[in-house]
Amino acid sequence: MHAAPPHAVHGKGVYLYDRDGKAYLDGSGGAAVSCLGHGDPDVIEAIQKQAADLAFAHTGFFTSEPAEDLAAHLIDRAPGDLDRVYLVSGGSEAVEAAVKLARQYFVERDEPGRKHLIARRQSYHGNTLGALAAGGNEWRRAQFAPLLIDVSHIAPCYEYVDRHTTESPTEYGLRAAQELEDGKFTNLKPMTPETVMAFIAEPVVGATMGAGPAVDGYFKRIREICDQYGVLLILDEVMCGMGRTGQMFACDGDGVAPDILCVAKGLGAGYQPIGAMLCSDHIYATIEAGSGFFQHGHTYLGHPVAAAAALAVVQKMDRQNLIEMVAGLGCALRGALKETFGQHPNVGDIRGRGLFVGLELVENHESKTPFDPNLNIAARVKAAAFEAGLICYPMSGTRDGRRGDHILLAPPFIISDSEISELVDKLARALRQTVP
Repeated sequence: MHAAPPHAVHGKGVYLYDRDGKAYLDGSGGAAVSCLGHGDPDVIEAIQKQAADLAFAHTGFFTSEPAEDLAAHLIDRAPGDLDRVYLVSGGSEAVEAAVKLARQYFVERDEPGRKHLIARRQSYHGNTLGALAAGGNEWRRAQFAPLLIDVSHIAPCYEYVDRHTTESPTEYGLRAAQELEDGKFTNLKPMTPETVMAFIAEPVVGATMGAGPAVDGYFKRIREICDQYGVLLILDEVMCGMGRTGQMFACDGDGVAPDILCVAKGLGAGYQPIGAMLCSDHIYATIEAGSGFFQHGHTYLGHPVAAAAALAVVQKMDRQNLIEMVAGLGCALRGALKETFGQHPNVGDIRGRGLFVGLELVENHESKTPFDPNLNIAARVKAAAFEAGLICYPMSGTRDGRRGDHILLAPPFIISDSEISELVDKLARALRQTVP
């Protein structure tokens, strides 16, 4: 019988408090959501004002000022020629919309044969059926497999495990990207470039691989392959976007721009459920010149209160230069982690970008051998950290959906140096109690 979780009743800064008054340092922002921390007065004021003025107006009839202003703000900062925004209620909705938009784009181009989606193993793109099918984590997919569309999966860019000792990072990145062109897919269904509509990937893999960034050059080669074969590139920045890596959009760090981009989590910072899909002008223009509408929709598209909250979030990021600060804070966090755990026999890798950091836990540091899954290392670390007053995001199945454990850290952008020290100290206490 699982114990009931404590009741959260209050939040302030980087802390959450339960009804007994215990404080928890939010070291993972929930699930990389609470980028501004808790109890931000400016965002709360924006929500209250918008709710009083206009709580809801269905997009089948109206647009609204906060939705238009938020879209304009995102477009101003978006990479490449992304210049249209579709506001939804969360990350899974954004990914579903992206996959359906890719399909409709090719139908309207009179290329109905393009129906296949390619993704990567050890990815996570959401829990609705289309997004779950795109994800390559076998544990999450297993019981729902009969309901999922066929998606082919290639290897992730997983330097810690997959780079050969004889390869440079660049050489490894090119080899990993080449799987997309070579067609080394996990299913046996015949597939030609003319039947592929899109490739989807997370620039920095979050929940299922623990802040795993691609090596330099990997995504540039992926972009080249997509362009060569007329395949759309969808980047899922639901977890790693919106300043989390030290840049507004994580793909800026890879020097590429996608055709479709998905964001959520940090967009609303937890104050309202919201996500967004951005697409490029050539996709929008194709549909505009064809049927004239995207055959998709949800009740709460462009919700005025959610949009007002998100607009307040991104404006505050700009006003206080928070994204620029993330890069420095991320260096401080990784430095503290490496000082404490760099020689730890059971910490195999410390990786990530900005305030999006992962620690991979191993049975043996030298061999990189993962722990026996039956030890439930991730669950035990999570429980011990929580008891110590630290919220972090440990997960199992890092290597293949079953083996491997990691801890994901994604604290609010407002975390201080002293709070970074507190985070690392509490994590060290949890590891002492749980790792053999």
